[in-house]
Amino acid sequence: MQQNIHGSYNFGLIGYPLEHSFSQMFFGELFSQDGSGRSYGNFALPELTGEALYSLLIMNPELKGFNVTAPYKIAIRAFLDSEDATAAEVGAVNTVRVRRDASGRVLGLDGFNTDVAGFAGALQPLLRPDDKGALVLGTGGASLAAMAALRHSGIKAMRVSRTPSTDEIAYGDIDARLLADYPIVVNTTPVGMYPDVDACPPFPCELLGPDNLCFDMIYNPERTLFLRRAEARGARTSNGLEMLFGQAMAALQIWEQD
Repeated sequence: MQQNIHGSYNFGLIGYPLEHSFSQMFFGELFSQDGSGRSYGNFALPELTGEALYSLLIMNPELKGFNVTAPYKIAIRAFLDSEDATAAEVGAVNTVRVRRDASGRVLGLDGFNTDVAGFAGALQPLLRPDDKGALVLGTGGASLAAMAALRHSGIKAMRVSRTPSTDEIAYGDIDARLLADYPIVVNTTPVGMYPDVDACPPFPCELLGPDNLCFDMIYNPERTLFLRRAEARGARTSNGLEMLFGQAMAALQIWEQD
């Protein structure tokens, strides 16, 4: 359920649209169980502007931090006062900490990227020794996090785009020989996400087989059309739910820092 920016939330999520997100449910259940009384709101912003952020912070004087989802993981950087090393390396931010003084006045916004750790933690248990290369579908902020996590894991990676630049390839460039060198396929695009559950990236799924691992960062629906097609070819598959949990808990640790 989408909400406007009015309220008095401790944490939240900005992006647009937000109907697909489970973050509010995840944190709501967590805070209910720990009895802390903390709250997490969805802030659907049709545009990311200084005025929109100012209104968000003013209307929620107890807001200590917020997550950032598509399409603002790169654009949010223009409004930050600092970034951690991972966010600077990736060039995308999914977690913002709000610094306030004792009176609640905002002193600054600090950006972090917990997607890298969340993705790496979810992917690592799925890997086989011969999983040495990955194709990353998409070119947005989530793809940048995936590329960094793969690089840190020693896995060569290449991005795939409908309109590739010099360091990317097109979907039409993918063949059996390429997949043999890059057996991992990571979907970082929103294609197939609720409510467009019948959509699928233009990936040649007929080339997939048991040697492939297909990871879809989408978690709503649980099994996207891309994952269902990959499973039909015998590929190993995983959705993005474990990644969500990992990056969310890392974000909470950041917000709870003094």
